[in-house]
Amino acid sequence: MNEVLRENDSASAVRDVRSFAAGQWIGADDTARAIHSAVTGRLIARAGCAALDVEAMLDHARKVGGPNLRAMTFHQRAKMLKALALHLGQHKDRLYEISFATGATQKDHLIDIDGGIGTMFVFASKGRREMPDAHVYLDGDVEQLSRNGTFLGQHICTPLQGVAVHINAFNFPVWGMLEKLAPTLLAGVPAIVKPATASCYVTELAVEILLESGLLPAGALQLVSGGLGDMLDRLTSQDVVSFTGSAETALKLRSAPHILGNSIRFIAEQDSLNASILGPDAAPGTPEFDLFIKEVTREMTAKAGQKCTAIRRILAPDAHVADVIEALQAKLSKTTIGDPKDAATRMGALVSGSQKADVLEKAAMIGAEADRVFGDPENFDVHGASAEDGAFLPPMLFHCANPDAATNVHEVEAFGPVSTVMPYGDLDHAIALANRGQGSLVASVITHDPDVARQVAMGAGAFHGRLYFNDRDSMGESTGHGSPLPHMVHGGPGRAGGGEEMGGVRGVMHYMQRTAIQGSPDILTAIGGKWVPDATEITHDDHPFTRTFHDLEIGETFRTRPRQITSDDVAHFAEFTGDTFYAHMDDAAARRNPFFPGRVAHGYLLLSFAAGLFVQPDEGPVLANTGLDNLRFMKPVEPGDSIKVRLTVKHKTPRNDEYGEVRWHVTLTNQDEDLVAEYDLLTMSAYAAR
Repeated sequence: MNEVLRENDSASAVRDVRSFAAGQWIGADDTARAIHSAVTGRLIARAGCAALDVEAMLDHARKVGGPNLRAMTFHQRAKMLKALALHLGQHKDRLYEISFATGATQKDHLIDIDGGIGTMFVFASKGRREMPDAHVYLDGDVEQLSRNGTFLGQHICTPLQGVAVHINAFNFPVWGMLEKLAPTLLAGVPAIVKPATASCYVTELAVEILLESGLLPAGALQLVSGGLGDMLDRLTSQDVVSFTGSAETALKLRSAPHILGNSIRFIAEQDSLNASILGPDAAPGTPEFDLFIKEVTREMTAKAGQKCTAIRRILAPDAHVADVIEALQAKLSKTTIGDPKDAATRMGALVSGSQKADVLEKAAMIGAEADRVFGDPENFDVHGASAEDGAFLPPMLFHCANPDAATNVHEVEAFGPVSTVMPYGDLDHAIALANRGQGSLVASVITHDPDVARQVAMGAGAFHGRLYFNDRDSMGESTGHGSPLPHMVHGGPGRAGGGEEMGGVRGVMHYMQRTAIQGSPDILTAIGGKWVPDATEITHDDHPFTRTFHDLEIGETFRTRPRQITSDDVAHFAEFTGDTFYAHMDDAAARRNPFFPGRVAHGYLLLSFAAGLFVQPDEGPVLANTGLDNLRFMKPVEPGDSIKVRLTVKHKTPRNDEYGEVRWHVTLTNQDEDLVAEYDLLTMSAYAAR
């Protein structure tokens, strides 16, 4: 095991960052690139191996990793993700320690390392709660393609039988890997992770910890530290490339003839000029104004501004621009820059000297159209470290007085602690300025006016992957402008890449193929593992409520005796419940209603009587009725009519080590076999007899 690199190691202590290929760790060779500490500038590592056998890696993923993962159900893979997250959490101090060399502070570690672990937990939970304990995911409802229902259609999703190549950016060496890896593994697809070289030593340690757990099946995860060689030219239509980085690099990769010619899926999350809008109502002195200043300050300084979601353009009403600049100057002046290990440091270094040079170049381009009103890169204090040796910069705030005439402020991203304040006239003007980014990951709007929020959503939604609204009511629990959450999509149109990541189960679908299947009810039931109406029924002599979760079979059906509904039943139910709606009490009034032939039984009376017909009263495996889904009343029931019930096991989902959820398809029919009502009944049933 490699030792964690520490800044007080001797100058000769240079770490060889390894790759993990086809089940073996492989060290760097003479072609490796040098990696320097962001804090001291000292050579700390090298990464790269020209001799890496990329074809063997792809072969190992496809022939070993893929089959191993596809043999598991969604729930088994979700449990694996949870166990992996727990294991990482037990070793996160090792990741904290090594990450300081990237220039990140302890607060930055919480975003990257703890945020990545939290993302795995969310996907593990969604896999258990929103996906089946099966190998096939059903997408949407059954479509009836024939008159009598003997020929049906259904969309299903199954894992791609290739490999996912993840190309990640330098700014989040842990979260950047885990937010892609979690949905990929949940889908049942192996991954080859290629982190950016500048911070790949952190990703290497994270991969090492994951592999040490013994939880991953062989071939599920491989690592490339350094260049990919010609790996992308060897991909097939079953493979996926998921890229995070610059628009220039994304264009080069996605437009390669091999990628285009084979329709290889390419998911891109690129740089973007995200905006934050101070609502017209958020004047100085309001909670919203103070919140706006806090959000902008945080986004300029967290990770030294090296976040793809950071605020690059600050839009304020013309009347409040001076107040915004003054408030930001006061806040930013309190930003202590220095050694990220020092608890007093509020902003560390950029990831490398080359990144610092790039930010200064881009800031100069912005400065051609805007005045710098805070932060002098030639004169600022650095505590506990050397400004000359480390990749330190101060927060730099610009003011563009005429954003309509400007170009660079809407097109050039300085990927560091740089942002530009600009005025807007009315809200339509603010929306137009925000949209000039030509596609962003996120825009935020700080307002307490719902009409302002709606207008921005309608006007700017098409240009943004996420719109973040915050005010005095939500500020206590909100996660912040720059925090993409695994529950929601992360990506954006146009310049932002046109892709999307995470988004709960939506993110899993990027690594699966949606296929339309067509056939009989029995065929669809067999493929999807979910009973389709009119499929073959299974009967047993004993009542299904006496059978344990595991004993119950999909399609197992119980039919009840009929029960007649009387006028006294309807009157008693009305008196007992207080539901005296006229259609149940007044025959003449009911006849004037186009839906009823006359006085009719309550719908909920029918449900109650249905339960009385199918419930088995003795203690048994059924633990609780947890709800009804998809309830529909198809035909009214008059006094004198009879109802009977058909109860069928539609689907089963394990919930924990003791019980699972059984979804029953319930139909009520009358004496003429006409469908009266239909719904899904949910019960929790024990695995063992009680």
